[in-house]
Amino acid sequence: MNKTSLNIQVLYKEMGKTEKRIADWILAHPGKIISLSIVELAEQCGCSEATIVRFSKRLGLSGYQELKISLAAESGTETVSTSITAGDSAFTIYEKVCNDIYCSLELTKKSLDQEKFSLAAQTICHSDKIVLFGLGNSASVALDASHKFMRTGLNAVAYSDNHMQVIAASHLKENDTAIAVSHSGSSKDIVDALKIAKDHGARTIAITNHGKSPLLKYTDIPLFTSSAETQYNILALNSRIAQLAIIDTLYFYVVYHGSSKTLASIRETEQSLLSKKY
Repeated sequence: MNKTSLNIQVLYKEMGKTEKRIADWILAHPGKIISLSIVELAEQCGCSEATIVRFSKRLGLSGYQELKISLAAESGTETVSTSITAGDSAFTIYEKVCNDIYCSLELTKKSLDQEKFSLAAQTICHSDKIVLFGLGNSASVALDASHKFMRTGLNAVAYSDNHMQVIAASHLKENDTAIAVSHSGSSKDIVDALKIAKDHGARTIAITNHGKSPLLKYTDIPLFTSSAETQYNILALNSRIAQLAIIDTLYFYVVYHGSSKTLASIRETEQSLLSKKY
């Protein structure tokens, strides 16, 4: 038995009743924790999210995400890909990556609520200011969104620094919109920033993986991605493509349903960029 599972058994007698329920569930379902958010595990164990965090720290871990990674490594489920092998050629890997991306996009299409998607697009069109929050892999998606929205003339800025996220969120108002990009929906900094934005009256949108997560507590309009890799993999690589597809869709909606100045703003942007090309 590996270290984390062994620690659970060693420390079991010292745990409270609720923590023992968490320990029992983990030991009875090896490898299954990788597919669960902290909210979903809390429901399975009949406890609070804070209790799961305390349980993780009792084991010498920083929090729930480290608990997931540690247990996934023990069970052999922490893989780069569920289908790619060391013997694959570069082209074979490319084919498998394409297939995985296709599956992720199809799963996401089924997970998206059409009415909420339309509401998110309309909200963005009529916002005075748009701020986007993303960390790690999601930071590049947030930056891509701000870049596209700015081209249409919208006042959009992306923040990947957790201090700047809080500062930006604290200055939002009723007709502003905050968009959080987080695959797990469990990034504390992103959740905190979105909460502050909502407390200040801004509309909140989350682009996150399908399922329950702490981020949804402060989300007015959730846009769910979905990927089979979530069941097996710590790194959600294909979900990034699904996130970008959602951003591209919102961009095109703004282009064709935005203000009368939208197309003029795009032309002005392209004209201004001509001097940057040979």
